[in-house]
Amino acid sequence: MGVLENLKNLELAVEGLLARETSPTPEKVRELITNFRVIPTCTVSDADAERLARQLEARHDVTMTIGAMLTSHDFEPWLEGHRSSIDPYYWSRYKRLLAEKNYSSQVLATMDNVTDRILGLLENPNREGHWDRRGMVVGHVQSGKTANYTGLICKAADAGYRIIIVIAGIHNNLRNQTQARIDEGFVGRDSALKVTDRERRIIGVGRYDSRHLPWTFTNSIRDFNRVGAEQVGGKLSDLRVPAVFVIKKNSKTLKNLTDWLKDYNARGGGRTVEAPMLLIDDEADNASINIKHGQGEVSKINAQLRELLRMFERSCYVGYTATPFANIFISPDTDDAMLGEDLFPKHFIVGLDPPTNYFGATRVFVDDPRVFIRHIDDNGDYLPLTHPKETQVTTLPPSLIKAVRTFVVARAIRLVRGQVNQHCSMLVNASRFTDVQRQIRNEIHVKLEAIQASCRVNGALLPEKSLKDPEIRELHTVWEEEYGDTDTEWPDVQKVLHEAASPIRAVEVNSRSSGALNYVDHERTGLNVIAVGGFSLSRGLTLEGLMVSYFLRNSMMYDTLMQMGRWFGYRPGYEDLCRVWMLDTAESWYRYIAEAVEELREEMRRMEEANATPEQFGLKVRSHPDTLIVTARNKMGSGEQVVVRVGLGNEFIETTALRWDDNSLNANRRAAARLAERLAAEGKPLAGSDTVAGGRLLREVPVGPILDFLTEFQNDPQSMLTDPAPVRHYIEDRAKGELKTWDIFVPSVSRPDYTPLIDGTLGIEVTCQRRKQGSTSRVGRTLLVTDNQRVASRGVEKMGVDSTAITEAEADYRTKLGQKDVRNYPDRIYRNRRIRPLLVLHLLAIGDADKDLSGQKPIVAWSISFPRTELPEDRIEYVVNTTWMRENYRDDLDEDEMAGDDE
Repeated sequence: MGVLENLKNLELAVEGLLARETSPTPEKVRELITNFRVIPTCTVSDADAERLARQLEARHDVTMTIGAMLTSHDFEPWLEGHRSSIDPYYWSRYKRLLAEKNYSSQVLATMDNVTDRILGLLENPNREGHWDRRGMVVGHVQSGKTANYTGLICKAADAGYRIIIVIAGIHNNLRNQTQARIDEGFVGRDSALKVTDRERRIIGVGRYDSRHLPWTFTNSIRDFNRVGAEQVGGKLSDLRVPAVFVIKKNSKTLKNLTDWLKDYNARGGGRTVEAPMLLIDDEADNASINIKHGQGEVSKINAQLRELLRMFERSCYVGYTATPFANIFISPDTDDAMLGEDLFPKHFIVGLDPPTNYFGATRVFVDDPRVFIRHIDDNGDYLPLTHPKETQVTTLPPSLIKAVRTFVVARAIRLVRGQVNQHCSMLVNASRFTDVQRQIRNEIHVKLEAIQASCRVNGALLPEKSLKDPEIRELHTVWEEEYGDTDTEWPDVQKVLHEAASPIRAVEVNSRSSGALNYVDHERTGLNVIAVGGFSLSRGLTLEGLMVSYFLRNSMMYDTLMQMGRWFGYRPGYEDLCRVWMLDTAESWYRYIAEAVEELREEMRRMEEANATPEQFGLKVRSHPDTLIVTARNKMGSGEQVVVRVGLGNEFIETTALRWDDNSLNANRRAAARLAERLAAEGKPLAGSDTVAGGRLLREVPVGPILDFLTEFQNDPQSMLTDPAPVRHYIEDRAKGELKTWDIFVPSVSRPDYTPLIDGTLGIEVTCQRRKQGSTSRVGRTLLVTDNQRVASRGVEKMGVDSTAITEAEADYRTKLGQKDVRNYPDRIYRNRRIRPLLVLHLLAIGDADKDLSGQKPIVAWSISFPRTELPEDRIEYVVNTTWMRENYRDDLDEDEMAGDDE
C-alpha cells in the first residue's frame, strides 16, 4: 500500500495549493506534481504522476453556467438593498464545506450566484403582513439539486427565515439520506445522536463554527412525530435559531406536522404561525401535484401541502424537480385555470445548468451510447420483463452475471488508479416486486461468493496460472472486452482482484429492507455494494460511486424513466468505467427523452430573453407535443377521450405508428405516387431534385400537393401527432404566409450493407431505408417503426437549411456546451434556423438487417419539420383516446397508482 499512500499524499499536497488558484493551467498542475515528487512520502511513478495530473486537471477545469430564469412582472426586488444587513454565517460554513469536497472555485462562484438569484426571488422574510411566494427550480437528475437547495436554505436562514421545511420524497431511505445531508451542510450536528454526546454530534459545517446550530425536529433515523416534537422542546417562537423539519412526503406525516403546528404554535383568530417559513419540495413532480381524475377532486398529499402553507402568515414554496413534463403545468383543464392551480410556480421558475463534469442523459444516450450502454437480450428465460409477484428466480441472466463481473473488475481498476477507500456501487433494478428482488439478491450473493473464492485462492498467482481458474478467466475476458483500452494492464488488475472483490456485498433496497446503504458509516473505508431494488432506487436516492447499472424495466413515461436513471451524476476519475445494461427499447426512449427535455430547457432560455413570465412558460410546456402522453396519463379516469391543445411551431412530427393492413399500405403508396404526379404538374418533378447526402431534395414547392397528400394518407390512430385533421388545420391557417412554400426530402440509402430494396414509386430510383418493426407491433393492425418509434435518421432536419445557417447553429451549440468538439448535433438546432417547412417522404423496408427484403413493397411514412412561427401561437386540438393509453401504458399506470411502495 506504500505506492497508494504516496499517491494520496501527493494528491493532497498538490490539491492544497491548487485550491488557491482561480483557474490552474495544465502546466501549473504538472509543475506542482514535479515539485512534490521529490519528497519521499510523495514519490510515485511517471505513469501515476501523469494519471494524477489528468485527474486534477479535469477536476479544476470544471465550469458551470447560470441557467435561465423566468419571473412574474409584479415583483419588487429586495435582496440587494438588504445585503449589508445580512451576516452570511450559514452560507460561509457551507461554502467552506463544498470547497473541502473539491468543488472547483468556478463552480462555487456560480452556485453562489445562482442561490443568490433564487433567494432574491423569495420574499423578504422581514416584510410584515401576509404573503406567500410560489416558485420552481428545474435541475437535472442526480446533478446536485440537493446541494443547491442546501445552499438556498443556508442563505434563507441568514436572511431571516426562521422555519425550514424540506419534503424529501416518498421513501424512508431517501428522507433519511436527505436529513443526513441537511445535518452536514446546514445544521452541523448529527441529529440522530443524543444531546449529551456533543463531541460526536458535531459534523460537517459544525466543525468550522458551532455557535448557532439550527434546531432539528426530525433526525436521520426518524421522521416527524408529535410526541418526539414535544420532547425536543418548546414552541417555534421561543427558538433563537432556525428550526428545521425534514419530512417524508406522506399523508400521515403531513397531517401530524400540521396538527402539531395548529395545537402548539398557531395563534390569533386565523390560527396561523407568524414566523417566516421556507418550504422546499424535493421531487416536486412526484405525489405533490393534483392528478385526481374527476373535476373538482384534489389528491390527498396535494391538499395537505396547500393546508400546510396556509398555516403560515408568511411562506415561500420552492419545488425542485428534474422532470417537469408531468407536473402542475399540465393539470388545469383550461388555460385560465392554470394560475389558480394550487402549487403552480406563478412567481418564478429557475433552470439549473449542471457543471461541465456532469455525467447526464445527453452524454450517455446521445453523445457516447456505444461507450456506456450494453443491451439486455437474454432475460426472457430467466426473468421475463413482465412477470407476476410469485415469479421464482433460480438462475440469473448471463448478462446480469457479466454485469456483476464488470463491477468487480471496475473496482479493481479504481484501486490500481489509487482510488482506495472510495464508495463503489452497482444498481440492479429488474423487478417492482420485493419477493423477486430478494431472490435476485440471493442469486447475486451466490455468484459473488464464487467470484470472491476464486480471487482469494488464485488471484495472486502468475497470470498464466491464474487464468486456468474459470472465474478468473471470465474476469479477464470482461477486462479485455470492456476496459482493454483503459490506462491499466491486466497483471496490475489481477493483483488487486481479491482486495476489490472481497468487501462487496449484495443488499436489498426497498420498502421492507433495513437501511443497507449507509454510506456515512463507511466514509473511511468506502462502502462496496450491489443494491437490488425497485421503487426505492427509482427516485432521489443517490448511490455513491455508482459504476455499473442493470436496468430491466419497461416504461415509456418521461418522469419514470429519467428518475430511474440513478447512473446520472458525477464520476470523477472513473467515468470511463461506467456501464449501463438495459433493453434497446429503453435506450431508444432515453435518447428521445433526453433530447425532448433539453429542447424544453432551450425554450426556457429563449423565453427568458423575451422577458416571458412563468405563466407563459407553463402554457408553452402544456402545448409541447410530448404532453399528449403525459396529459393522457394524468387524466385517466376522466372519460374515454381527452382533448389536448398543442402548438406545432418549431416542432418535428412523424408517423411513428403505421396501419399494417394491405388496403392501408396500398392506399398510402398511391398517395405517395400521386404526390409525385402533382409535384410534376406544378413544374416541380422529383426527377429534377438535387442529389444530396442521404437522398434527394426538392426545394420551394407549393403547399397544395402536400395538403392533398396528408388528406389521402391513412394515418394510424396510435400516431397521435400525425392525425391529419389538426395538422392540416395548422398548415391551412398559414398556407398563404409562412407555410406557403415547402422543401421535400426523399431519403435514399447510398451504400447499404445488405440486399437493398430499390423502388420507383415516386418516378425516381429510391434505395429504401431499412427499419425494424417494434416489438409490440401487430400484423394486420399496427406497425410501430422500431421500438422507440422513430422513423427519420439523425441529421435529417439539416435538409433545406442554408449551409451558413448550419455552421452557425453548430457553432452556437458548441459554445453553449463549452466544448470544442461535438460528434452528434441534435436536429432541433437546425430546425431553429429553418425558413421553409420540410416534408420528409420515407419509403421503408421493414425487417432485420440480415434478411433479404428486396422482394418487398415499400411502406410509406412521413415526417414534417416545422419552422418557428412568427404568428401568435395558435394551438390545435388533438383528441387522445384514453382506452389506447391504458392498453399501451398499463405498466406505467400501475406503478404510478401504487404511490411508491414495492409490492
